[in-house]
Amino acid sequence: MNFKELFRKKSFGSLKKEANASKGLIRSLGPIQLILLGIGAIIGGGVFVLTGSAAFHHAGPAITLSFALSGFVCICAGLCYAEFASMIPVSGSSYTYAYATLGELPAWLIGCSSILAYFLSVASVANGWSSYFIGLLEHYDIYLPVKFTNITGYEYTDINGKIQKALFNAPAFIISVITMFILVRGTKGSSVVNGIIVFIKMAILLLFIIIGATKIDLSNWTPFIPKNTGNFGEYGISGIITGVSIVFLSFNGFDSVCTAAQEAKNPQKNLPIGIVGGIIVATLTYILVSAVLTGVVSYKNLNTSQPFAIATTQMNMPVFSVFVKLSAVAAITSVILVHQYAIVRMIYSITQDGLLPNFLKKIHKKFHTPYIATTIVGLLMGLISATVKLEELVKLSTFFILLTIIIICFSTILLRYTQPNLKRNFKCPLVPWVPILAIILTGQILLTYPLITVKYALICLIICTIYYLFYGKQKSNFKK
Repeated sequence: MNFKELFRKKSFGSLKKEANASKGLIRSLGPIQLILLGIGAIIGGGVFVLTGSAAFHHAGPAITLSFALSGFVCICAGLCYAEFASMIPVSGSSYTYAYATLGELPAWLIGCSSILAYFLSVASVANGWSSYFIGLLEHYDIYLPVKFTNITGYEYTDINGKIQKALFNAPAFIISVITMFILVRGTKGSSVVNGIIVFIKMAILLLFIIIGATKIDLSNWTPFIPKNTGNFGEYGISGIITGVSIVFLSFNGFDSVCTAAQEAKNPQKNLPIGIVGGIIVATLTYILVSAVLTGVVSYKNLNTSQPFAIATTQMNMPVFSVFVKLSAVAAITSVILVHQYAIVRMIYSITQDGLLPNFLKKIHKKFHTPYIATTIVGLLMGLISATVKLEELVKLSTFFILLTIIIICFSTILLRYTQPNLKRNFKCPLVPWVPILAIILTGQILLTYPLITVKYALICLIICTIYYLFYGKQKSNFKK
């Protein structure tokens, strides 16, 4: 084996030619659509679920600072992604960027990690979507059978007092299939659907902020940073930092905008706008929402996965709780839609390089989308979300995403020094300090993960490496 072949790199010139010569995909996304894509990917179920427990256990009202720090980390990382996106308008995102800076094997491993991370995350989110959707139906006295609303093997007691096992989470499967059909039918159409969904969830969150601001009890913000209990992570400054490691999951998906590179109008200019714009809007929204939430309800009463239900009760607005549930359903739907899109576009880019079987890159003649890959991802995601418990694997998902962020930030520094004369339509400011800051803060979050997650990650990377050595390396188009 020629060791150097494992790290063969694509030139930036060849990547630009690939982007310009790409057939089938249509450039239909402008800056507003890309920002909406980013908001659709970022603002999901995390803010509706994680905010309460993070405030109760770790940060108190200072959870707003945890969101601000998380947003700052994402903006630093997003600026690095934006620099790459302005140089390489190809849909592979971190996979393609690594191919140009680190080589084929690292790029393959990063691509696999990103696909797996998005897949596990979205499958889990689809399961969460089912819970919110069922709650919304029950508000109108519509009750679905428990047998078909939980993952396979879930035990419950029926009306006769007998213990039964659920067969299938039908809502989770159905939403995965619906988003699959939307994506198969075209990028422009799916961006319109995403835009509508983003409008609904942002309107309801804005309404919560406006109405909640009039109901704030200032005593709930006192003390704003509760005194540390003596244990790291239980309030105080360390509590704010630990809160970052939790609420960071709410920012998952900001890099999915990069996967739209080959369907974006003027990608060198518009992709950076989409990436950074989406993160800024999401960060401001999270800060305001968490401030209102902890102002309306004492953080001591937020130890729940549905903190907004408590807040709407405290606000004496039971009807508004329906809108909050609707916002949660809309938020998670857009996350499923955008993340499915990102997975398929990354698979498409990897397949273009020959590292995956060719049938995955087939484009539909009418809809101009990679329909086979989209269908496989949608159906597989639906089946897994409907049958498998994914809570532990979600940690693996975010671990891979954080690891990818570190690699992209490092690559930004490396490229500035090894190829300083490359044309950059957008430059990350204050290099190397911004990328270094992102690496340090992201690394701090990674250190909070349990050892078992690291073991799972290593097993996945070993399997992917074996696949590459016995199939991908032989089929690679690089040498052709």
